[in-house]
Amino acid sequence: MDYKKIAQDILANLGGKDNVQELSHCMTRLRFKLHNSSKTNSDKISSIEGVITVVQSMGQFQIVIGNKVTKVYDEMIKLVPESGVSNVDSDTKEKQSLGNAILSAVSGIFTPTIPAIAGSGMIKGILSVLAMFYLNKYGINIKESQTYIILNSLADAVFFFMPIILGYTAAKVFKTSEIISMIIGATLCYPAFTTLMTGKAAVYFLGLPVTKATYTSSVIPIIIAIWVLSYVEKFLQKYIPEVLKIIMVPTCALIIMLPATILLFGPIGIYLGNAINFAYKYIYQLSPVLCGAFLGGLWCVLVIFGAHRALLPIGINDVATTGRQNLLAFAGAANFSQAGSALGVFFKTKNKQLKTIAMSSSITALFGITEPAIYGVNLRLKKPMILAVICGAIGGGIMGLGGAYGNAFANQGILTIPVYAEAGTMGFLSYLGGCAIAFFGSAILTYILGFEDIKEDNEQISNSTKLETLTKSEDLDITSPLEGTTIPLTEVKDDVFSSKVIGEGVAVIPSTGVITAPADCTVVSLFPTLHAIGLKLNNGAELLIHIGINTVELNGEHFIKFVNQGDTVKKGSKLISFDIEEVKKAGYDITTPIVVSNTGDFAKVTSYENAKVSTEDVIISLTK
Repeated sequence: MDYKKIAQDILANLGGKDNVQELSHCMTRLRFKLHNSSKTNSDKISSIEGVITVVQSMGQFQIVIGNKVTKVYDEMIKLVPESGVSNVDSDTKEKQSLGNAILSAVSGIFTPTIPAIAGSGMIKGILSVLAMFYLNKYGINIKESQTYIILNSLADAVFFFMPIILGYTAAKVFKTSEIISMIIGATLCYPAFTTLMTGKAAVYFLGLPVTKATYTSSVIPIIIAIWVLSYVEKFLQKYIPEVLKIIMVPTCALIIMLPATILLFGPIGIYLGNAINFAYKYIYQLSPVLCGAFLGGLWCVLVIFGAHRALLPIGINDVATTGRQNLLAFAGAANFSQAGSALGVFFKTKNKQLKTIAMSSSITALFGITEPAIYGVNLRLKKPMILAVICGAIGGGIMGLGGAYGNAFANQGILTIPVYAEAGTMGFLSYLGGCAIAFFGSAILTYILGFEDIKEDNEQISNSTKLETLTKSEDLDITSPLEGTTIPLTEVKDDVFSSKVIGEGVAVIPSTGVITAPADCTVVSLFPTLHAIGLKLNNGAELLIHIGINTVELNGEHFIKFVNQGDTVKKGSKLISFDIEEVKKAGYDITTPIVVSNTGDFAKVTSYENAKVSTEDVIISLTK
């Protein structure tokens, strides 16, 4: 997969780099804030290699890619200015509603922290299991050992120093100095300051009483402080002379913001955080079952709109202040139910492409990444999504009834089950039971109740049918560009081709290392690594020939080109040659997918599989 090409194609269909205001990513999505969303082409972006779907919510343009999102992001960030802000006049930027602006800010602040928090949560869960095991079996309290203390410090550090981490991410969102923001957060965690704020004596600053509070592990105070800092810094930049800015802007910003934080914004943030947590706990105490059922059922619905991120601070703050949370326990029921429904689709559908997508997305959801299951399978078929919501609600309700909770903030999946082991026998069993019911219940119901299956887009023809007996339209036949044996695309060991997200076609296991033009055509793309070539045939078909799997890593070694991009060539003309044996020795699969990238322009694409072919044999027929 050429991540650079994917990034370029995405950016081109977003209206170019000048239309990008902000760029970030989470575990599965690229997240853009754009100056003008009317410049985008969602349909073309959805058809780009590797893109699962496009979602617009919370004032963001989100491109769902899956677990390869970081590789696309790494290429995308090279194309977009680091600040993510272009020179477009501010009055051309689209206005967001207050609600969208708040949700977008919350998402931008917390999303970058989630991988670190999830990793710390995993370590915390493993330590909890080990501590219980040694205490129950050997009577040894390993929590007093130096090794445990060191590893536990690693797991707790992200929460203890949360004001510093959020100072940085909030500064990125509010467009202010990251270092100054981190210093403000660090001051709130400074040992002498913490001792002063937690001591018995009253605290004063220049004679003004200071509200005593513990700011380590806090969330909201630093966010409010950095939001205000963004305006203070702009004011200072405007009025301080240029020659003094480098010294006086940070000096004045710190002198202004720290007193303002401890006297005003800090207490407001503490009280606001307490109010939010009180409201959540009140709902939970009113009915743990209903609270669990609500979150277990609707969590993945909130994911669709991106609104689930507005709830994440509750879970993070709970872990930071109390060392436990139940919010993500209920979310776990939702994740397992999505995995179950996708598995039910796998067993029920007769569509080979959908079957492949369903299995891979079910496995991914079991590890906590649900977007492929939601967008690629369940929401697409509707009924599996409804059944997932129902079973997730039942699972969440069971967790609420049993009092399940975790001792860390971690993405929900089979790897994070140890996080919930400290909830006691009843709590842990209720968590396991809720996950099991959500998973198996949704899988069984999806299989039994069924759904409106998606018919195959093309007719696959096996080797039992001789090529010459087929009815063909000469203008729409595509002959093989190389000699070898054809196999179905679904057997290609690359998810992008086997799932047919690029288009319909066939693959050839080559017997000779020469690619020729299958028809009169134009070379519309020729990758510098020579591992792939794009052709526009005179009959209207757009053909992608991808030589081998992951052969882009060879950087053109063992490949020779005979044409250039933009050349017009005749049928049979030599395009590229490659050394089959050397490519194999280098450890690469030489299976060559041949894909009609504009499949949607044709009523039917018929591929001829499981047959030995020469460059005179038809491997694909198109029906308009």
